[in-house]
Amino acid sequence: MTDFTASADTSRATRKILIAGGGFRTKFIGYMAQLTGKTRPRVCFLPTASADSEQAIIGFYQSCAPLNVEPFVQRSFIESLSQTQGWDEVLLSMDAIVVSGGNTLNQQAIWKAQGIDVVLREAWNRGIVLGGASAGSLCWFDEGTTDSRPKALSIVKCLGFLKGSHSPHYDAEPGRRPLYHQLIGSGQMQAGYACDNDAGLYFEESAVKRVVATRVGAKCYYVSASGGTVTEKVLEPEQI
Repeated sequence: MTDFTASADTSRATRKILIAGGGFRTKFIGYMAQLTGKTRPRVCFLPTASADSEQAIIGFYQSCAPLNVEPFVQRSFIESLSQTQGWDEVLLSMDAIVVSGGNTLNQQAIWKAQGIDVVLREAWNRGIVLGGASAGSLCWFDEGTTDSRPKALSIVKCLGFLKGSHSPHYDAEPGRRPLYHQLIGSGQMQAGYACDNDAGLYFEESAVKRVVATRVGAKCYYVSASGGTVTEKVLEPEQI
């Protein structure tokens, strides 16, 4: 793994993450492209959680087609004969990185085994815009609810770039809201942000700067607890 201690001074870079509860398609990628400040940004898709699904990769290219971006894909299931650049050489050359949905638990295990988690932190510190939906939104938080294990939704620990917890698919999967309330109310999980499909949050550093949606009626929420009583604050979005 490359030693990043000798990298250029990035103290002035603003760390940026754009997430959605589900549905990170053309409008979200377009907004992410705007956040880079580049005319034709290099946008990389990292489909680890989907096991480098060809369908997910095709969907990413289709979402990028109407946009003035230069799309790339970085698979994680690789071999060194064809993958001749390091993770850092690829990912740190991008302006934005979109993480796929899929199995968050497996994604985290692969990233840590490969050292991709370290490279993503460096990308974040350099101001490369990070984001995604589902596993691609959950991965940036301390923890959240996941369907990555058999039989039931459960807790998964993630990268911790954003403090607190996260629940994606808040309006799309019936078990998400009650479990999130239960875990936060009991103290098993930190307070955090829930996002409906097609609604999302833009963070600068650790602060929410904008709440956005691509569908009327889709919302985000801040869920917290005091004395075992759960409070769900609605965060009304702007349409993008």
